[in-house]
Amino acid sequence: MIIVHVHIHVREDCIQAFIDASVENAGHSIREPGIVRFDLIRRQDDTQRFVLVEIYRSQEDTVKHKETAHYQKWRDTVADMMAEPRQGIRYDNVFPGDDAWH
Repeated sequence: MIIVHVHIHVREDCIQAFIDASVENAGHSIREPGIVRFDLIRRQDDTQRFVLVEIYRSQEDTVKHKETAHYQKWRDTVADMMAEPRQGIRYDNVFPGDDAWH
């Protein structure tokens, strides 16, 4: 499992457009066979800050995701909505073990 948290700070005037584009992307992404989970979450105390929580079956699946038309559309659509560059942080799964996801 590869777990990625993408931290995103959105310009205040772009919040709804960012949500719309991200929900569309997430709806397509979760259908990819290599994606176990794909969440869009928003901070309660700072509504301009979001995290994409992406769980992939393998490193290859992270690469395949970035090759999809829906990801590329999302990337290009939201690029100018960022208050600062987004930051992706990769994690390894500790618990539950990989066998719990199958």
